[in-house]
Amino acid sequence: MRALAVFCGSALGTDARFAEVAGALGREAAARRIAIVYGGASVGLMGVVADAALAAGGEVVGVLPRHLADREVGHRALTRLELVDSMHERKARMAELADAFVAIPGGIGTLDELMEVWTWRHLGLHAKPIALVNVAGFYDGLLAFIAHAAGAGLVRASQRDALTVLPDLAALARWLD
Repeated sequence: MRALAVFCGSALGTDARFAEVAGALGREAAARRIAIVYGGASVGLMGVVADAALAAGGEVVGVLPRHLADREVGHRALTRLELVDSMHERKARMAELADAFVAIPGGIGTLDELMEVWTWRHLGLHAKPIALVNVAGFYDGLLAFIAHAAGAGLVRASQRDALTVLPDLAALARWLD
């Protein structure tokens, strides 16, 4: 793996473990010479991932829509910051640059990014690995919904199995290897 797209919050959230995992993810990727590809902001968990990877000597590529450059406080110290015209272009460019995808805690933007690449995989638009780090049970509700949808015959086993659920930092480190 050369590049990992990271989906996460532009806020820190209320649980310190979210930032702990974000920082560890940045450091672990840098130690493995895996570039981080992310949304380009300097704030929230996004900023924590980027700053940790950069501090550990890693490469970090941000992809930020122009209309969010000021609103999301575009990170000024990245290896590279690419400005695009829309959120659609952001997601497509991140997917193009990445060899794999991982989601850590985040809000609706994180869910949007995760669901889109997961759908793209189902449609055969890519075959890249996708993981979800369920920090402190953050995604338990989503995972229950996926199980419910599968039980209702609306999510196939192959679709469900295309999403690797990681319970903690140690599992994330093993997945990166």
